[in-house]
Amino acid sequence: MDKTGGTAVQTGRSALAGSWAIARDYVRDLRSSGIVRVRRSLMPAMAMTVGAVLAYFIAEYLLGHTMPIFAATSALISLGFGRDLTVRKVLEVAVGCTLGIAVGDLLMHFLGAGLWQAGIILFLSILLARFLDRGVIFATQLGVQSLFVVLLPVASGGPFTRSLDAVIGGLMALALTAVLPRDPRVQPRRDVKELLDTFATMLRECGEALADADSTRAWHALVRGRGSQAKVDAIRASLKSSTEVARLAPAYRRHRGEIEEIDNAVEFLDLGLRNARVVARRLSSVINNAALSQTASERIAGLLSETADALDSVALGLVAERREERSAQMRAARLALADIGAHAHPRYLHVERLEGEALVILLRPMIIDLLEATGYSHEEAMAFLPRI
Repeated sequence: MDKTGGTAVQTGRSALAGSWAIARDYVRDLRSSGIVRVRRSLMPAMAMTVGAVLAYFIAEYLLGHTMPIFAATSALISLGFGRDLTVRKVLEVAVGCTLGIAVGDLLMHFLGAGLWQAGIILFLSILLARFLDRGVIFATQLGVQSLFVVLLPVASGGPFTRSLDAVIGGLMALALTAVLPRDPRVQPRRDVKELLDTFATMLRECGEALADADSTRAWHALVRGRGSQAKVDAIRASLKSSTEVARLAPAYRRHRGEIEEIDNAVEFLDLGLRNARVVARRLSSVINNAALSQTASERIAGLLSETADALDSVALGLVAERREERSAQMRAARLALADIGAHAHPRYLHVERLEGEALVILLRPMIIDLLEATGYSHEEAMAFLPRI
């Protein structure tokens, strides 16, 4: 074999080995992530199974309905694997299923059964759903159930037997939401930890950009901060769901205060993050214009790094399991942020030029927001900062 052929064979083997390594890593990641999903889904899967079976049992054996499949499907869809199991979602699905079946039964009584009748009924059901409610889940369930009513055989117990089956399924889902709820603290804790990690990373990137006079890194920090707004919106949705579950489920009512603490903190963290984005935007201009001396750059970079460390304590103070640990971490965060605020003055940071002073002035509202996130009132937070 000549040298060219040997090189081609070797290149082919290397490519095959690389492909095999990629496939092996993909399978390993898929297996590990799949195991995590299964572990997190054990309780929801149990609730879905129990709800569907019990709803079917009640409709068939206690009410005498023949093959009450709509009771099981209504309970199953209401409980679901959604990110946030809210009472609104359960009601949307339950009412959507029930109303869809009722509308389908009623229209089929006048129009008869058939393919063109199914099209008309589905179209009218979707429009009715959009008129009654803006929820996407509601419209989908109403349309699907009305379509099933037309296409499936007529129930032997009467035209509205299937509507009653859907009501049973929805009520079963609500009962299980109260009796076997998902821990309302889990998702908000996970989301808040992720948000604060992103916030702290952004501030550290800003400090590194300032220390290295790298405006590109400051711009990357700004992009990171802008991308975190979706996390804030997700936390608000999780907290809304968690608040509903904590009110509905007796087992978690004692945790309502903890959920409220997270909710209050998130409002100020959102404001602080918005102000941090303003700081990152200004930082690029300050670096490009060399508006800070070496000493001032180091001082402000250190302040940003210390603020990021304080955010780590805030995260632990919001997500720790034990109340004592939460209190200790939040106390440490308050002390650290109070000290940071006491040094947030152009003179203390050795800032001399106007553009550098503007940067420090932009930092001060962010520090106040973070102090309020730890429990201080606005007046108390303001008192920690020296007057300018």
